[in-house]
Amino acid sequence: MTKAHKRRGLGAALILAAAAALAIATPTVASATPSVSVTPANPPCTISANQVISSARAQGIGGVITAAGTSTSCQDPPPPPEPAFNGTPPLLFHGSPPTADCFFSPCEDGNVMMTRQTGPLVITPIFWNPAGHPMSFAYKAIITRYLLDVALASGRDTNVFSVLNEYYGNNGKIHYNIRLGFPINDADPLPANGCTLESVDTSKIYADGSGYNACLDDGQLQAEVNSVTAARGLPHNLSHIYVLYLPKQVESCFNPGSSASTAGGQACTINYEPTAAYCAYHSEDPANAVYANLAYPIYGSPTGFTCGSDARFPVVESPNGNPDADTEISPTSHEVSEAITDPDTETGWYDSSGFEIGDECAYIYGATNGQAGGLYNQTIFGQHYLTQQEASNRVFNASGGTADCVDSQRAES
Repeated sequence: MTKAHKRRGLGAALILAAAAALAIATPTVASATPSVSVTPANPPCTISANQVISSARAQGIGGVITAAGTSTSCQDPPPPPEPAFNGTPPLLFHGSPPTADCFFSPCEDGNVMMTRQTGPLVITPIFWNPAGHPMSFAYKAIITRYLLDVALASGRDTNVFSVLNEYYGNNGKIHYNIRLGFPINDADPLPANGCTLESVDTSKIYADGSGYNACLDDGQLQAEVNSVTAARGLPHNLSHIYVLYLPKQVESCFNPGSSASTAGGQACTINYEPTAAYCAYHSEDPANAVYANLAYPIYGSPTGFTCGSDARFPVVESPNGNPDADTEISPTSHEVSEAITDPDTETGWYDSSGFEIGDECAYIYGATNGQAGGLYNQTIFGQHYLTQQEASNRVFNASGGTADCVDSQRAES
């Protein structure tokens, strides 16, 4: 596969204002026609994290959270016992000299986000929930509250975003400084399927037995981000990231066309095909929008794959009593952290295997508090969250290569 081009494609008042915006939706009907699948209705369990991450990076996609196997027949086993890490740390800086690692545009030449030069990072969540694909108010509110808490905690050393302070780019050192952009409730109708919807994937994907009724490719997701930001006059630069939360029952794939074949490096969200691969990823599109694709969380799935904490624990942990929102918070942390340290997916920080700061610690949570079913490892302004840890070169080097993942800068010492 050639690496040739990108595909086209504060406080209570803010919470109340965001809540009001999220409660507004304009109904529109979306339709999907599934194709005929020849795939047997058994989990393929052929996923390989190294293969998916390599394929993604060759296409300008980074920070892919690969689905974790929950079946003994899966190629990638559950995460190793903690303390543990994935990949081949330490993280290495790419982009010195500035253009050494760039193969397509846009290229940030080794620049990162959240430096004194770029200023605070504004995280804007886009909740795409057209008619026929509703998102609960609670789901959106819990995720928004998490992002607000993370923003209000800027400068502190007690959550995972503070770990990023040890990294830098050609444009300076990273400083934990986040702002919450006004949450967007996106009621735009879904476009026609960009990738095929296989009939076997129309059921038994989610824990409740439901499946997909639409399939969108990355170019279509880029187009939606660009449409939403253009309509609101929002900038595309290293001071902003747009986190696109897809609705339930929407499959996504890297490329248009078949979702049943890995040809051309195709990979998709969890399904019953050989392309079953990821939960989320980040990238930078040709219009310079730094964005993340957050698929609706899948856990307790008959497929044999999960995006949730049931990769590590016997059950999905839900400290806020909403398994969907609680599951989605960890990949949100993962993708935003990786976009900060590797916004263009070419330069910035990743190890010799292509694993980024979040990939190294996917499904690794460290010490937890609370009762089973509601475990948490982050407390921010009294709110409890469960997020994966992030990779620390300092910890890796200090431990002689036996540890790598921490949940805060304070834990590095």
